[in-house]
Amino acid sequence: MFFFSPRYLLRTAATLALALAAAGLCLVLHAPLPWMIGPLLAVSLASIAGLPTASAVPLRNAGQWVIGAALGLYFTPQVGALVAGLWWAIALAIAWALALGWGFGLALQRLHAHRMPHVPAPAMRATSYFAGAIGGASEMTLMAERAGARTDLVAAAHSVRLVVVTVGIPFAMQWSGLHGLDNLPPASREVHWGGLAVLAACTAAGALAMQALRRTNPWFIGPLLVAMGFTLGGHTLSAVPLWLSNAAQLVIAVSLGVRFSREFLHTAPRWLAATAGGTVVMVVLCGGFAVLLARATGLHWATMVLGTSPGGIAEMSITAKVLQLGVPVVTAFQVCRLVAVLVLTGPLYGWLYGHTDSF
Repeated sequence: MFFFSPRYLLRTAATLALALAAAGLCLVLHAPLPWMIGPLLAVSLASIAGLPTASAVPLRNAGQWVIGAALGLYFTPQVGALVAGLWWAIALAIAWALALGWGFGLALQRLHAHRMPHVPAPAMRATSYFAGAIGGASEMTLMAERAGARTDLVAAAHSVRLVVVTVGIPFAMQWSGLHGLDNLPPASREVHWGGLAVLAACTAAGALAMQALRRTNPWFIGPLLVAMGFTLGGHTLSAVPLWLSNAAQLVIAVSLGVRFSREFLHTAPRWLAATAGGTVVMVVLCGGFAVLLARATGLHWATMVLGTSPGGIAEMSITAKVLQLGVPVVTAFQVCRLVAVLVLTGPLYGWLYGHTDSF
């Protein structure tokens, strides 16, 4: 049950108004992903400047719910067969993500251990490991806390990584002229209000079920799986209205932007700079890996870049959807990686560093 004071509701409304204005400016400037990048940058900068930004959790959940349902509509039986045939490539991408995150963590530890003598060696090791892992920010922070890490540094590292990837990759794709390569459209392109109501009810039930089971990203994964089930079964209830998808992108971007604060830049500036630079290196390495994987699978390299990039599942899937770059393949790669990283990162840390009791 959520209760918001009038003051908080006013702050939330003002933040949404700022995000909407930023999205409108990006539309005028023909920027990529205007409903995501504009609000993200505007709200992030406002938060860092000390303005009273706010994001309501129900709105963020609703945004994830809409995007999850919309992406599930791409998984037609034809697409399902295609994705199933790529299981080996998805397995390779998971192994790559785990190895890349571990390597990034080692680099952070070597760069900063001597600069932070006040942080005990075990805590520094855990901080670097979970900051480098390519997983969800909240989940990695919780795991880091159990391992005795500096959770503020872990959360900051993931926030920086997400912004760098979410802003950088769409601009790179637009400048390269890559868009509209997707020859696998969603099962339905027409909005049928009765079917949309049924889809909304069923996907909401899926989200609530995932939440009751305490699964990660329940308001994204639950609707995604339910919508996939309908589409794979050949049932085309309705498309998701474009305006609703745009609104969902906006509230997700706002929820990311409010993570920043005026104190954020004072949280170990060298740590933040190293995280940003390391993220750029990871994106380049993922690009090389994506090209090799594209040659092996026969898929376009741009699709593989989005599928293997170290970004968030919702953000990369939205990028694929807006630019029409292999939505189902990108979503499948990102979802499978997310699940695998969440399941394996903790036990791998215990196995590598002898903390099996923590996980």
